[in-house]
Amino acid sequence: MPPPDASTSAELADALMRAARGLRRGWHAGLEPSGLSPHQARALHVLGGGHPRAGDPGEGMRISELAAALRIAPRSATEVVDGLTERGLAERGADPADRRAVVVRLTDAGTATLAHADRARARAAEELFGRLDEAERFDLTRLLRRLAD
Repeated sequence: MPPPDASTSAELADALMRAARGLRRGWHAGLEPSGLSPHQARALHVLGGGHPRAGDPGEGMRISELAAALRIAPRSATEVVDGLTERGLAERGADPADRRAVVVRLTDAGTATLAHADRARARAAEELFGRLDEAERFDLTRLLRRLAD
């Protein structure tokens, strides 16, 4: 097999970005009925413990930690949290380790909405990856993990 040239790498990059956009579009469409933005859904996911930087979901996390996990500015994380608290999906409370600090945790409604967002993401993934057979999915997963590492 010949080594990849620049056009092959560019074609591969374009195909990967188109696939990722398709996955995001499907996920965003699945979120629309709940009125949840993708940023809010990602924040719910982190607050719900679905991120390596997340601790115990019951304890909550500081906004600075949420911002770091989401890779956004703390000010932007504050705006996302404001939207979640206005909708009753998250609440602010005292940090058990430092009563002067504030943490954010999911409410019961936030946990239920997170489950909806997770189902929307799973449906979008199944729609996209359902075109592949099991062996192709395995190979793609292996290759993407290798690139991510």
